[in-house]
Amino acid sequence: MTFSYSITLSSFLKLQKDFKLIFDDLVHAGFSNVEMFGEPDETNRLHFKDLLSVHNIHVTGVTGMWGKSSINGWKRRLLSNDPSMVKCSVDYIFKCIELCNYFGGNKINICLLSDPINYLDVTHNNVREKEKSTLLEKCIPVLKKLSLFAKDYDVELVIEPLNRYSTPYCCNYQDALIILKNCPDVQLMLDTFHMNIEEDSFSKIILQADSRLAHIHFADNNRKMPGEGHIDFKEIVRSLKKISYNGYVSFEPILSDPDFGIEVKSGLDFIKNLELA
Repeated sequence: MTFSYSITLSSFLKLQKDFKLIFDDLVHAGFSNVEMFGEPDETNRLHFKDLLSVHNIHVTGVTGMWGKSSINGWKRRLLSNDPSMVKCSVDYIFKCIELCNYFGGNKINICLLSDPINYLDVTHNNVREKEKSTLLEKCIPVLKKLSLFAKDYDVELVIEPLNRYSTPYCCNYQDALIILKNCPDVQLMLDTFHMNIEEDSFSKIILQADSRLAHIHFADNNRKMPGEGHIDFKEIVRSLKKISYNGYVSFEPILSDPDFGIEVKSGLDFIKNLELA
């Protein structure tokens, strides 16, 4: 068994570099799959489709742009108490599903963000479990509606827990289970950067998730490519093999150097070597 690899195009948005040159570098680094960034209203679809075709690059799915990852991310709060904010979030996901289908992808990640909680010091405190489950259960009907819409487009919704500094309501696997148990068409996505903050064990969570794990993002603890920090990716790769994981291993680094080629190739080779070990 060998993994299939991709990388998130959202990682390159702040480089101010032409995507033709970015795709040149990615192909040279060994990538043939990418995740499209989730900004449907700002994407020149025909331009990107031409670039992808010329470079023979396949789109695996769409990376949702939530919270501070986007200038409009603050409006994308499915857990908001403001109905207009929820509607904005639902409309955004509809557009991302259509975008995903247009590019031939089949997955989009959903992050469950809420209104700011001014009284909560997230570094030292957690939201009460009852408060957390009540709010998460409240969004189940919306997620069911969205998953049915996604199914019509051959797209799968995956819930991605974020760390507590992004959301105190769905920040680990146990939180996501509240959704997964009630939404059979919604699957799980894990992100090693967030897991490093919130989970006690990478292997324990991967083994527990088993077949519900449909997608995973790789980034080291410093949000760089794997191998540039201290996360034990050997343990993660071994655990993915144990559950016969057959989804994409998708890299999601934060990049600051336009000459990123060596960095992303080194991270890809690092994981490939662990896979073959």
